[in-house]
Amino acid sequence: MIITTDLTKKYGDQTALDHLNLKVDEGEIYCLLGANGAGKTTTINLLLGFVAPTSGSAFINQLNVAKKPKATKRFLAYIPENLMLYPSLTAVENLDYFSGIAEKKLSKIELKEFLEDAGLQPEAFNKHISTFSKGMRQKVGIAIALAKDAKVLLLDEPTSGLDPKASNEFGQLLQKLRSKGVATLMATHDLFRAKEVATRIGIMKNGLLKQELIANDISLASLEQAYLDTMNYKEAVL
Repeated sequence: MIITTDLTKKYGDQTALDHLNLKVDEGEIYCLLGANGAGKTTTINLLLGFVAPTSGSAFINQLNVAKKPKATKRFLAYIPENLMLYPSLTAVENLDYFSGIAEKKLSKIELKEFLEDAGLQPEAFNKHISTFSKGMRQKVGIAIALAKDAKVLLLDEPTSGLDPKASNEFGQLLQKLRSKGVATLMATHDLFRAKEVATRIGIMKNGLLKQELIANDISLASLEQAYLDTMNYKEAVL
């Protein structure tokens, strides 16, 4: 569902992403780890069509993102670190609005079912988003992905600022989407959450994908050591 071929992005003399070759299949959760400036967000932005590649290609569901950006967006859902929802609208109203943009006309009952599937408590359905915690807003984001029937989910630091309970709930929601065949690419600093939810983990540095690991084949301690070795850190980060 997600393929990049020698995907490269340069800003003047600076290379933000350097010949990235990546593949994420249906029902797979791929986590990109790396420090700030490693190329994680650049990768997400290229897949979203927010920026054009300097060279190479990105594909969503076999469609070239640069050539068919509007068509690829039909298959995508995106949850950034700070999800932008309309604060003066309720959860139901936000979901109704964003579903409409995706050309999905849903009844009030269907809207509430998607919110419930995303883990939002029924008593919050008709409350304004301005009263929501970050974890609750992320659940609305998952509901939007479910309602849109997205095939690809792109996440940029979605668990940053979440408490452990909310982060764990978010991980459970990702597994629910995985069971539906959604291909997920998540950029994160959170080694623990990456180990918990990912099927594969990539470690990036200076725009390069330096190492790729299968999550079930390594321990958290091994992942930490691989990360430290790649970053040339001397002190533990956990």
